[in-house]
Amino acid sequence: MKRICVFAGSNPGVNPAFEQVAQELGRELVTRDLDLVYGGSNMGLMGRVANAVLAAEGKAIGVMPTGLFRGEIVHTGLTDLHEVGTMHERKAMMNDLSDGFIALPGGYGTFEEIFEVISWGQIGIHSKPIGLLNVAGFYTPLMEMVNHATLAGFIPAMQGDLVICESDPAVLLDRMRDYKPPVKVNKWSELEK
Repeated sequence: MKRICVFAGSNPGVNPAFEQVAQELGRELVTRDLDLVYGGSNMGLMGRVANAVLAAEGKAIGVMPTGLFRGEIVHTGLTDLHEVGTMHERKAMMNDLSDGFIALPGGYGTFEEIFEVISWGQIGIHSKPIGLLNVAGFYTPLMEMVNHATLAGFIPAMQGDLVICESDPAVLLDRMRDYKPPVKVNKWSELEK
C-alpha cells in the first residue's frame, strides 16, 4: 500500500475523540510512509486528518468537485489538489489514486462513500482493503446492521470479511496491510453455485 483514501465528516462531531483519532490517523499514515487521499476540504475531520499529515511532513492529496468550493473550504496547503466536475468523478478518482480505504466518523456522505467501495469490493471491481475506524464505538451499530443483513440472507457470510473494523489507527492499518480479499463467492443466492 502506498496511498490510503480516508472518508471523513466535513464536521468535527461532538466527541473530542473524533478529532483526536483523526489526527492520530494522519500521523500514523506518515509514520508508515503512506500518502493520504481525501476529499480536499479544510473543514471537520477531513481537515483534521489532512492537517496532521501535512504537519508531519507527509503527502495529502485532495479531490474536490468545483461546485463544492463554495460550500466547503478547499484546503490550500495540500501536496496536490485535483479539481473535478462532479461527485461521481471525485469518487472515481479517489478510488483510482488509492490502495485502500478508511472511514472515520461522518454523516451521509461518509456512509455513502464507504458503502460504495464496499459494494465495489463485493462485486469484484477492486480487491483493496476497507477499514472502519471505530472511534468511541461510532461504527458498532453499522457492524451490527451488517451482521443483521448477513443473518437475514442479504450478504453472503464470507463477505462480512470485506470490512475491517478497529478502534486503533495502528491496529487498523496493520490489518489492512495484511488483508487478503475473501474468496470470491456467488453473491446472488438464486443463481446456481
